[in-house]
Amino acid sequence: MEKRKGIDAKLHLNLERFRRSRNIALEQISESTKISSRFLRAIEAEEFDKLPGGVFNINYLRQYAAAIGFEPSQLLAYYNVKMGLQETVAAGNVKPTRWSFSW
Repeated sequence: MEKRKGIDAKLHLNLERFRRSRNIALEQISESTKISSRFLRAIEAEEFDKLPGGVFNINYLRQYAAAIGFEPSQLLAYYNVKMGLQETVAAGNVKPTRWSFSW
């Protein structure tokens, strides 16, 4: 089983099941957020490397989470862990990721 920075890489949120349990169509989210359904499917499959990158990823994740009624901060914390930007997520105690910009 692959591990990344102390987490089990097989851990999944199952966002598609969460969305379907609320009877929300992917096309609905795409229309309301203007995010391509290709990127929405990548989010649900946790194929974050297929997203455009940078601030687009953060914005897409926030919008997607809000559209399905999922807590955006939890999805962003999960994304940070999965992408190796943060080592762990403690329930209720998420440390913000440090960003560095080179202009």
